[in-house]
Amino acid sequence: MRFFGVATRIALTGGLAVFAGVCAAQQAFPGKPIHFIIPYPPGGGTTVVAHLIGPKLTEMWGQPVVVENRPGGNTVIGHEALLRLPPDGHAIVMSSSTFVLNSLLLRLPYDPFKDFAPVTTLYNSQQVLTMTPSIPANSLKELIALAKSRPGELNYATVSSGGMTHLASELLNMMAGIKTQQVNYKGAGPALTDQMSGHVQLSFTAPAAALSYIKSGKLRAIAISGDKRTPALSDVPTFAEAGLPGFEATLWFGVQAHGGTPKAVVTRLSTDLARVINLPDISEKLVNQATEPYVMTPERFAARIKADTTTYARVIKTANIKVE
Repeated sequence: MRFFGVATRIALTGGLAVFAGVCAAQQAFPGKPIHFIIPYPPGGGTTVVAHLIGPKLTEMWGQPVVVENRPGGNTVIGHEALLRLPPDGHAIVMSSSTFVLNSLLLRLPYDPFKDFAPVTTLYNSQQVLTMTPSIPANSLKELIALAKSRPGELNYATVSSGGMTHLASELLNMMAGIKTQQVNYKGAGPALTDQMSGHVQLSFTAPAAALSYIKSGKLRAIAISGDKRTPALSDVPTFAEAGLPGFEATLWFGVQAHGGTPKAVVTRLSTDLARVINLPDISEKLVNQATEPYVMTPERFAARIKADTTTYARVIKTANIKVE
């Protein structure tokens, strides 16, 4: 008969306790209402999507999904609120590309790479490059040639310094070898109004916001981010098709959990969220909003965050972007 020493018995007991804890977490989820934190004001696209998928998850899990808007601090307040709740998967937060930009530009009350567990992306929002029709260019190549012949004379509109419209514009400057100047606005409405009147010539914006102006000829769409065209603007080429491969400024939106959430629960969240996003009625509604379903495994989502961090860090350093 073989006897185990005290230390061995303690180690085995500890290991069994950890195993039992993991199993309990798997069995317990979902065992109570799920808090879905949206770090944006009510009424925006993220809230709309949360209310689209919430009832489907409630039906699937047998637990209510409570959508909570916690805006402020450029999404920092909502992300910080998640970390005050237990790391058991019963609280999740809607993240976006802004999460990456914040990590590079702001002093944060949390570690964005250790305190959160990427679950899955949900959908993409492409960015379309538009310009005032009076600009003598009909394609991206012609626009780049014009900007090179008139360095610093063309302006681009942004709705926040350090935001995606700013980063996309500076990435274009960097990759195309041109120099255009930023003009910052307090919102997309004033920016588009000034662009249509010719006070500013270029801007990156969500297709849904510029669609009516493009269709009416008040703005000219030159190229769109992403690896494929959007059905809403099927005649507008991607940047790769237009001659600038490798350009990527698509906004992703996804879900993250507390960094201490058991891996099995993160996997369950990811699998179930992906199932809901791929339901035909949900996918159709996303496409009608000029967005597209976009799901990733937790591992691929984490890799996307890491890759974006590298890309945007380079742009921020090259353009010397700072947030006051």
